[in-house]
Amino acid sequence: MVKMAGSIAICLVYVFYYGSGDTTNYYSDCLSVSKLFVKNPWQAIRFTFLPLDWETWFSFDFDTGWPIYSYDAKAIVVDKLTWPLAFVSFNSFIGQTMLLSFICFFPIWRLYKMFLYEFPTLEKEFALSVLFMPSVIFWGSGLLKDSITFAAIAAFTASLHHLLKIRTRIWRNLFYIILSSALMIFIKPYIFFAVIPGSLLWLVGYRLSKLSNPLVRMAITPALLATTVLSGYLMLRLFGNTLGEYQVSNVLDKAIVTQQDLKQDYYQGASFDIGDFDSSVPSILGKAPAAINAALFRPYIWEAYNPGMIVSSLENLVLLVITIFLLIKMKFYNLFLLIFKHHILFFSVFFSLFFSFSVGLTTSNFGSLVRYKIPAIPFYVASLFIIYHAYKESKKKPEEPATEPIKEIS
Repeated sequence: MVKMAGSIAICLVYVFYYGSGDTTNYYSDCLSVSKLFVKNPWQAIRFTFLPLDWETWFSFDFDTGWPIYSYDAKAIVVDKLTWPLAFVSFNSFIGQTMLLSFICFFPIWRLYKMFLYEFPTLEKEFALSVLFMPSVIFWGSGLLKDSITFAAIAAFTASLHHLLKIRTRIWRNLFYIILSSALMIFIKPYIFFAVIPGSLLWLVGYRLSKLSNPLVRMAITPALLATTVLSGYLMLRLFGNTLGEYQVSNVLDKAIVTQQDLKQDYYQGASFDIGDFDSSVPSILGKAPAAINAALFRPYIWEAYNPGMIVSSLENLVLLVITIFLLIKMKFYNLFLLIFKHHILFFSVFFSLFFSFSVGLTTSNFGSLVRYKIPAIPFYVASLFIIYHAYKESKKKPEEPATEPIKEIS
């Protein structure tokens, strides 16, 4: 129900506050394809499953309208996926948005169950982090790329966990991993770019934990890590053409162009500056703290300039206070020991920080930032709750009972 409310809210905000935007453009495109389907079903099917060519383009006319995003290979994927929802909702903007949000909810619910499988006592905490974060509810419930890609990363993570820990419905979960990977690659490749390293390290860590002999584990760890790094690099090179501007050879150049662009006057106060850097790896890594801080905790309250930014800044303030509290209480040494102890916690922290670093480095203004960062927020907040839970457990007296054993969630 909250997600449905988020769907209605984003429709109303875009129509009555912004006036137009990405979501209204997607609706216009879907409306055109829906009308084309009534007029010429075969061309609508060709539009859905084949690249847009001249034959399909000239099948559109003044009665149907033409797709706005015909020039954008990433955005038109959203049109291809969502126009049937416009058709079955009788071309209703709110109806189509609610249907998409409803479909995207199920992978998010699987993500919630994944966290609950590992830490059964944190029901309310994970509900807040995965299901009820304000920025995720709003930006993750619209007719936007963000709704689909957030559902994709949720499906990918939950299915990978299912394969590693539960080991049932193998083929179904492999299909979910392939499908969610394809959605990330074809819509927002940088999310796939960010999820691969953490996934490979999660896989290696899980396999190493199954080795009972510590000497064998120590002996093969370097080889496995090297193989993991090489596999990840080869995979990113393999998908280089699809990743486009986010492929390995271009990502640093993109960061430099963005950093120079954000200082221009036409952003009118909406931009932020993490400082100067060049395309060398040491210089880029030197900006990691500033980039992560920008993605997770900015805009600050004094940087908010509209109602949406104010809500986001309040959310960021709470996350910043909790993060500082845990860093002080746990201390860095204990914190890192805990992170490496739990595989799902390690993946959540690694992915949220690496993704935040990528977004903070390559995003030029707060308006885009609050949308782009939503895949990292549930993982980061869930990590904070897990860490705080571990801190409380460590403070319990020996005679107090431990947390209830892990139970499988059906």
